[in-house]
Amino acid sequence: MTADTLAFLPFHADELAAQALAGKGAGRAPIRPFMPEQHREFFSLLPYLFTATLDERGWPVASVLTGPYGFVSSPDPTTLRIAARPRLDDPAASGFTVGAEIGLLGLDMTTRRRNRANGHIVSAGDGLDVRITQSFGNCAQYIQTRAPVPRPVAAAVTAEIVEGLDASARTVIARADTLFVASRSRRELGAEGGLDMSHRGGRPGFVRVAGNRLTIPDFRGNRFFNTLGNLLGDPRASLLFVDFDSGDLLQLQGTVTIDWQPGGVTGAERLWQIDVERLWRRRDVFPFRWRFGDYAPTTLATGTW
Repeated sequence: MTADTLAFLPFHADELAAQALAGKGAGRAPIRPFMPEQHREFFSLLPYLFTATLDERGWPVASVLTGPYGFVSSPDPTTLRIAARPRLDDPAASGFTVGAEIGLLGLDMTTRRRNRANGHIVSAGDGLDVRITQSFGNCAQYIQTRAPVPRPVAAAVTAEIVEGLDASARTVIARADTLFVASRSRRELGAEGGLDMSHRGGRPGFVRVAGNRLTIPDFRGNRFFNTLGNLLGDPRASLLFVDFDSGDLLQLQGTVTIDWQPGGVTGAERLWQIDVERLWRRRDVFPFRWRFGDYAPTTLATGTW
């Protein structure tokens, strides 16, 4: 074994339980307590960074920070410096405090590269310093390519708070090919767990909408089961949907149940359902228009409802 391999962290107990229920696992977790050089360089190439934080009630909130290219930097292997703060209208804003846990997802939609990092906020002034405790890469599956084109956004926005899903939200979700999910491990796992921010993708229509319940197929992935492992221990989750045409964001929270049997749509190895309890709609706040490129080959091998 190399010194780098010896630094790998183990899966936590709920991730192992999810792997057992699924009948498959990754064998080992290539999760490091520091960022390798290529991850540090990768984050600095992004103009946006997806985040998972906790609100005042302990629920995860999925969101995204934005800035000029280079607004994320890494002065050392266990630190990410983020020259941005959440907007005041962001329901996640209260979670960006010193000592708070945070999950981060860097995703380059032009190249399908993605890396994840989890840790704690150690400084929160004009920007954020995050002390990284977990760092790992993900494969390029189910990522649709898009090119961001900067544009001005609304300076002042009041988030629309909706109980459940209204017709407008259902329309955005029903045509989405991408979503982001924030989850948290149960507190009993302590330092082994934490917050996680992850990506899911499929053909438009891969998320089924029925009333206030969303059903999401879980396609073959990296077999880490970070998200589903967290949801086994704490079923509270948050989803983020980006309207790539309008710049609107939908952020919602709900409780998840997991169906471990395959079915529903082509390629689904299991399903998970989220019963939506609250939703925030923030119009014209994502500072990019997007030029669609193509669907991932793995996406084209899946079906819809």
